Amino acid sequence: MTDPTPKKAPSFKAPSSAGREVSLDDYRGKYLVLYFYPKSFTAGCTIETAAFRDASDEIRALGGEVVGVSTDSVPTQCRFAAAQRTDFPILADSDAGISRAYGVLYPIIERAKRITFVIDPEGYIVARFRHELLFKKHIADAIAFLKARA
Repeated sequence: MTDPTPKKAPSFKAPSSAGREVSLDDYRGKYLVLYFYPKSFTAGCTIETAAFRDASDEIRALGGEVVGVSTDSVPTQCRFAAAQRTDFPILADSDAGISRAYGVLYPIIERAKRITFVIDPEGYIVARFRHELLFKKHIADAIAFLKARA
Protein backbone atom coordinates (compact mmCIF):
# COMPACT_ATOMS: atom_id res chain seq x y z
CA MET A 1 0.00 0.00 0.00
CA THR A 2 1.15 3.52 -0.74
CA ASP A 3 1.98 5.56 2.33
CA PRO A 4 0.02 8.86 2.27
CA THR A 5 2.54 10.51 4.60
CA PRO A 6 6.00 9.18 3.77
CA LYS A 7 8.38 8.69 6.68
CA LYS A 8 12.15 8.85 6.58
CA ALA A 9 13.52 5.33 6.13
CA PRO A 10 15.64 4.14 9.06
CA SER A 11 19.30 4.22 8.15
CA PHE A 12 21.12 0.89 8.02
CA LYS A 13 24.53 -0.56 7.33
CA ALA A 14 25.10 -4.30 7.30
CA PRO A 15 27.31 -7.02 5.85
CA SER A 16 25.93 -8.53 2.66
CA SER A 17 26.18 -11.48 0.37
CA ALA A 18 28.03 -9.17 -2.04
CA GLY A 19 31.08 -9.31 0.24
CA ARG A 20 30.81 -5.71 1.40
CA GLU A 21 28.78 -3.60 3.79
CA VAL A 22 25.66 -2.12 2.25
CA SER A 23 23.93 0.98 3.55
CA LEU A 24 20.78 2.93 2.78
CA ASP A 25 23.00 5.79 1.60
CA ASP A 26 24.32 3.56 -1.20
CA TYR A 27 20.90 3.93 -2.87
CA ARG A 28 20.44 7.70 -2.71
CA GLY A 29 19.09 8.95 -6.01
CA LYS A 30 17.35 5.65 -6.81
CA TYR A 31 14.27 3.82 -5.63
CA LEU A 32 15.11 0.97 -3.29
CA VAL A 33 12.90 -2.10 -3.05
CA LEU A 34 13.89 -3.41 0.38
CA TYR A 35 12.32 -6.77 1.15
CA PHE A 36 12.39 -8.57 4.48
CA TYR A 37 11.83 -12.31 4.73
CA PRO A 38 11.83 -14.78 7.64
CA LYS A 39 14.55 -17.34 6.86
CA SER A 40 16.89 -18.23 4.04
CA PHE A 41 16.50 -21.64 2.40
CA THR A 42 12.86 -22.07 3.42
CA ALA A 43 10.36 -22.76 0.64
CA GLY A 44 8.52 -19.42 0.64
CA CYS A 45 11.65 -17.32 1.03
CA THR A 46 13.35 -19.22 -1.78
CA ILE A 47 10.37 -18.64 -4.10
CA GLU A 48 10.23 -14.95 -3.19
CA THR A 49 13.97 -14.39 -3.64
CA ALA A 50 13.98 -16.18 -7.00
CA ALA A 51 11.06 -13.99 -8.11
CA PHE A 52 12.92 -10.82 -7.08
CA ARG A 53 15.98 -12.11 -8.95
CA ASP A 54 13.90 -12.73 -12.08
CA ALA A 55 12.36 -9.24 -11.84
CA SER A 56 15.51 -7.32 -10.91
CA ASP A 57 16.22 -6.15 -14.47
CA GLU A 58 12.69 -4.78 -14.79
CA ILE A 59 12.98 -3.05 -11.42
CA ARG A 60 16.30 -1.49 -12.50
CA ALA A 61 14.75 -0.32 -15.77
CA LEU A 62 12.17 1.51 -13.63
CA GLY A 63 14.91 3.27 -11.63
CA GLY A 64 15.01 0.90 -8.68
CA GLU A 65 17.37 -1.51 -6.97
CA VAL A 66 16.60 -4.57 -4.86
CA VAL A 67 18.02 -5.54 -1.48
CA GLY A 68 16.90 -8.53 0.62
CA VAL A 69 17.14 -8.75 4.41
CA SER A 70 16.72 -11.55 6.93
CA THR A 71 18.08 -12.22 10.39
CA ASP A 72 20.31 -15.03 9.13
CA SER A 73 24.11 -14.92 9.45
CA VAL A 74 26.54 -13.61 6.82
CA PRO A 75 27.69 -17.11 5.78
CA THR A 76 24.06 -18.24 5.41
CA GLN A 77 23.21 -15.16 3.33
CA CYS A 78 26.22 -15.76 1.09
CA ARG A 79 25.23 -19.40 0.50
CA PHE A 80 21.58 -18.43 -0.09
CA ALA A 81 22.46 -15.67 -2.57
CA ALA A 82 24.80 -18.02 -4.43
CA ALA A 83 22.18 -20.80 -4.54
CA GLN A 84 19.57 -18.36 -5.86
CA ARG A 85 22.05 -16.63 -8.22
CA THR A 86 20.92 -13.20 -7.04
CA ASP A 87 22.29 -10.13 -8.75
CA PHE A 88 21.49 -7.97 -5.74
CA PRO A 89 22.79 -8.03 -2.17
CA ILE A 90 21.13 -9.88 0.67
CA LEU A 91 21.86 -8.40 4.07
CA ALA A 92 22.70 -10.33 7.21
CA ASP A 93 20.68 -8.71 10.00
CA SER A 94 21.87 -11.21 12.60
CA ASP A 95 21.31 -8.85 15.53
CA ALA A 96 17.83 -7.96 14.15
CA GLY A 97 18.65 -4.24 14.36
CA ILE A 98 17.46 -3.40 10.85
CA SER A 99 14.34 -5.54 11.21
CA ARG A 100 13.57 -3.87 14.54
CA ALA A 101 14.10 -0.37 13.09
CA TYR A 102 11.66 -1.14 10.25
CA GLY A 103 9.13 -2.72 12.64
CA VAL A 104 9.02 -6.09 10.92
CA LEU A 105 9.95 -8.53 13.69
CA TYR A 106 7.60 -11.21 14.91
CA PRO A 107 7.31 -11.09 18.68
CA ILE A 108 9.31 -13.69 20.61
CA ILE A 109 10.99 -15.51 17.68
CA GLU A 110 12.93 -12.46 16.37
CA ARG A 111 12.41 -13.36 12.71
CA ALA A 112 11.36 -10.81 10.11
CA LYS A 113 7.86 -10.80 8.71
CA ARG A 114 7.50 -10.91 4.93
CA ILE A 115 7.27 -7.18 4.24
CA THR A 116 8.56 -5.11 1.32
CA PHE A 117 9.25 -1.38 1.42
CA VAL A 118 9.79 0.99 -1.48
CA ILE A 119 12.10 3.83 -0.50
CA ASP A 120 12.23 6.86 -2.78
CA PRO A 121 15.43 8.53 -4.07
CA GLU A 122 15.38 10.99 -1.14
CA GLY A 123 15.23 8.21 1.47
CA TYR A 124 11.51 8.20 2.35
CA ILE A 125 9.34 5.09 2.66
CA VAL A 126 6.65 5.62 0.03
CA ALA A 127 5.10 2.15 -0.08
CA ARG A 128 4.83 -0.94 2.12
CA PHE A 129 3.53 -4.37 1.09
CA ARG A 130 2.83 -7.33 3.35
CA HIS A 131 1.75 -10.71 2.03
CA GLU A 132 2.90 -13.61 4.22
CA LEU A 133 1.75 -16.38 1.86
CA LEU A 134 1.50 -14.65 -1.52
CA PHE A 135 5.24 -14.78 -2.09
CA LYS A 136 5.34 -13.25 -5.57
CA LYS A 137 2.79 -10.50 -4.86
CA HIS A 138 5.49 -8.29 -3.34
CA ILE A 139 7.29 -8.19 -6.65
CA ALA A 140 4.14 -7.41 -8.64
CA ASP A 141 3.18 -4.68 -6.15
CA ALA A 142 6.64 -3.08 -6.22
CA ILE A 143 6.76 -3.10 -10.02
CA ALA A 144 3.25 -1.64 -10.31
CA PHE A 145 4.23 1.08 -7.83
CA LEU A 146 7.41 1.95 -9.74
CA LYS A 147 5.55 1.97 -13.07
CA ALA A 148 3.02 4.43 -11.63
CA ARG A 149 5.92 6.70 -10.64
CA ALA A 150 7.69 6.50 -14.03
